Amino acid sequence: MLSSLYTYLASWLPPFPSLAWGSDLVGSLLHGLVGGCAVSVLCSLMKIYLYIACLNDPDRQKEKEVIRQQWSLLDQLHLLVLTGTFMVVGYRVAALVVLEFSLRAVSTVLSLDKGRRSSQLYLLCQYSLGCGISCSLSYLQEGAPRRTWNLLLSAGLAILLVRYVWRLAHHVFAMFELHCQGRYCGACLFLLTTWHGIPHLLCNALKVTFVVADLAAVALINRDFLTTSEAIRFWTPLTICYTLLVIYMQEEQRQNPTEQMAYQTVFVRMGGLLILLMTVGRWMDIVNVLVSLLGEIWCLTRAGIMLDICRKQDYSQRFTHSSHHKDPPKSQRTATS
Repeated sequence: MLSSLYTYLASWLPPFPSLAWGSDLVGSLLHGLVGGCAVSVLCSLMKIYLYIACLNDPDRQKEKEVIRQQWSLLDQLHLLVLTGTFMVVGYRVAALVVLEFSLRAVSTVLSLDKGRRSSQLYLLCQYSLGCGISCSLSYLQEGAPRRTWNLLLSAGLAILLVRYVWRLAHHVFAMFELHCQGRYCGACLFLLTTWHGIPHLLCNALKVTFVVADLAAVALINRDFLTTSEAIRFWTPLTICYTLLVIYMQEEQRQNPTEQMAYQTVFVRMGGLLILLMTVGRWMDIVNVLVSLLGEIWCLTRAGIMLDICRKQDYSQRFTHSSHHKDPPKSQRTATS
């Protein structure tokens, strides 16, 4: 009965190829909702982490107030915009976005000195994370007998998790300082002792998510090819294009890690993907690339304040790490003299 109603409603809508995640419009909507919830949880946890980090640093009290004064309604708008974006973007472009970010993330991690982390990656992966969730759900739920109900359950659990994280963030911004001084709030005391582990928690979760998403992305793309030669004609220019883009962006980001460079990187990546799909893709892929461009820009704009804080934090860690390497330990200097 429910599936018949969905089929009847979908028959009145134009057959957009970008919405063909699996069976119908409802499935695309649920994919987009789960992806948007994942991005929202990531942003909220990073906001809590950066707020507590700024709170513990006397020189960053202004940044702490900026994070606190952000409107909570923007979080809901962020979720709605991302849900609509992930709903529209087709699996081919979403899969390519996931693979591109995975290659970029691996290159960034390998270029860092041992013991250092790039906190910017947790925010730069927002759009790719949503695409990865959508790809994974599309591949894992393909052909499932109760696919719609499974997606409804996933969406329900994702919404509950988002509401909990939103409430936690609101509580931290309003009462964290007072409760930590009074020592009577379990949630605040727990965060007071464990907030350093939030990046590690996110890192492990993102590793698992992108490993599954990469496998799903490769499988989703390869199912469109009838022969091995067709697959080779697609993957060869894609690999060369992505490798050159990653090398170029890595060098530019290292020399000029600014907000303008982050936006320039988005245009270069999407421009390269657009040119590639104009030769080996479909006409709807071009539209999806433009939608992805808007989605990436929206994510960067929404996380602009946090990205600026992470950029300063990464720079200070890089400076501290390099100074430790240049200056030998005191015992070594004494022994040498």
